[in-house]
Amino acid sequence: MELIEDFIRFLQVEKRYSPRTQALYREAVEGFYAFMFPGQDGGPDDAEALEVLTPGNIRACIADGLDSGICARTMNLRLSALSSYCRWLLNRDMISSNPVLKVPRPKQDKKLPQFYTETAIENYFDASLEAAQGDFLKLRNRTMILVLYSTGMRRAELCSLKERDLDASRGVFRVLGKGSKLREIPVPPLICQDLLLYLEENRRQYPDNPEGRFFLTDSGRALYLAFVNNVVKTELSGVAGFSGKKAPHALRHSLATHLLNRGADLNSIKEILGHSSIAATQIYTHNSFEQLKKTYLTAHPRAKK
Repeated sequence: MELIEDFIRFLQVEKRYSPRTQALYREAVEGFYAFMFPGQDGGPDDAEALEVLTPGNIRACIADGLDSGICARTMNLRLSALSSYCRWLLNRDMISSNPVLKVPRPKQDKKLPQFYTETAIENYFDASLEAAQGDFLKLRNRTMILVLYSTGMRRAELCSLKERDLDASRGVFRVLGKGSKLREIPVPPLICQDLLLYLEENRRQYPDNPEGRFFLTDSGRALYLAFVNNVVKTELSGVAGFSGKKAPHALRHSLATHLLNRGADLNSIKEILGHSSIAATQIYTHNSFEQLKKTYLTAHPRAKK
């Protein structure tokens, strides 16, 4: 459908959204039209596509998604994508108002970010140190975990990381994050040394690395998101202290929580993580409070009387 293709080009060229974000927006808009025009090959024409953009139709689509078992958070994300689409149409004078603004958002439970304890993280690095000696793939995996945890990078940022992005003389990583925003993340001197030693071995293992990628797959290709997921899951499985889902984002949450517990201010954590708003960072204060409450109830002399 030409309207959708034009919208995606707008997201790519003018908004400079990542390919993953573009795909999510496309899925939301195409999903709405698939609901409105089931079984119609090629989708509706432009006139039909604009005509069905009403609050009632959008409400019905969201209700159908919730009834089919899709969680409220996902449906809210789809509503946001539809709202962006309608706002784009509105700016082009193709519709007179944004119908999504009249659709109530499904209520979703507040879910605290999952994080690992400092003890669990130390358990992993202690247990993996010996295994990484003389085994390059183990060394690479350990270094991936080290970078994810010590910098709070996102998966996509790790996948696109180049050797030149590490400025060891200044002790920083230069990272291109969401919205193509460049940020610098400080790297402690001891971790810098480990990274430089890893890069020396990486060049020996993969002399043919024309793009200078920081990490490569076993076969010497560029990293991809599922590969990072698998490495994290494999590396953290069976290590004391790790329970629940073992995912790259949990390492990012862990860094933020540990920094906050150790006295870092929210603005500093916001800059390290690359959040666009302090509101996105404030959720980690809930994790810290829950940890404080648990410690308090364990230690309080009258808590169990």
